[in-house]
Amino acid sequence: MTVAVRVIPCLDVAAGRVVKGVNFTNLRDAGDPVELAARYFEQGADEITFLDVTATIDNRDTMHEVVRATAEQVFIPLTVGGGVRTTDDVARLLASGADKVGVNSAAIARPALVGEIADRFGAQVLVLSLDVTRSLSTPSGFVVTTHGGRTLTDIDALAWAAEAIERGAGELLVNSIDADGTRDGFDLELIAAMRAISRVPVIASGGAGTLAHFAPAIAAGADALLAASVFHDADLTVGDIKQELASAGITTR
Repeated sequence: MTVAVRVIPCLDVAAGRVVKGVNFTNLRDAGDPVELAARYFEQGADEITFLDVTATIDNRDTMHEVVRATAEQVFIPLTVGGGVRTTDDVARLLASGADKVGVNSAAIARPALVGEIADRFGAQVLVLSLDVTRSLSTPSGFVVTTHGGRTLTDIDALAWAAEAIERGAGELLVNSIDADGTRDGFDLELIAAMRAISRVPVIASGGAGTLAHFAPAIAAGADALLAASVFHDADLTVGDIKQELASAGITTR
């Protein structure tokens, strides 16, 4: 049976507004998160991902309100990440209307968190978010970063992804910092490397710029495609991408 590819708009949220930059820097305002999520739902998005890119205590309540307001209008799965440190944080986000929760920095700092979330809520709730950059310091040539890409680690991205899957991660959200916001295309080498070690779905993120970029990411091994600026700037719609994938013989939802 062919598994249908998902198209997922991503909304990076800071202080209640959607922002977007290049390589995780020079963030600019891109609009109201609830309005944008509703627009993408109408376009046929399969899921919506919210990432709280500042994840400070001051923005916790703001993010919950954003999720709650979105869930009242948008009837597709919502994934929320940023600042999740405990299973209670997950519980609060789920109560606000999230369907899945992304973890990144806190799981790297304390890997047991992955198992705790999976044991309490199920692997289907847990998305491991990986902000990855190239490095000659690891066997794979890729390392993970923390704190929204601002802190470089010495942890091999593939080894960490494999460990997190064993601990209970249900999906991998693989974001290439090197490609982020460049619109030069997805990092196909990174996608293929993650596909080779993963038995769970791989979501490709970072670099989408034209319709021609999406089918190659699926060919490289992605199960879902995440993009941001091409949607926020209205260069492409979800329907445009699904039509392009269909013309390449790729099944979408």
